[in-house]
Amino acid sequence: MARIEYLKDQLARAERLAKAILDQQTVQRLQAFAAECRAELQVLTRRAAA
Repeated sequence: MARIEYLKDQLARAERLAKAILDQQTVQRLQAFAAECRAELQVLTRRAAA
């Protein structure tokens, strides 16, 4: 469960920063990182539910 909470925290931070930053390249990288966190989070929550 610790990894799930970590991913949720990182996802929220990345999305929050992406909204506050004006540099497009940084925004794209943050959004990509958030998408990676979201994908891993889905895998982990499916495993936890099974």
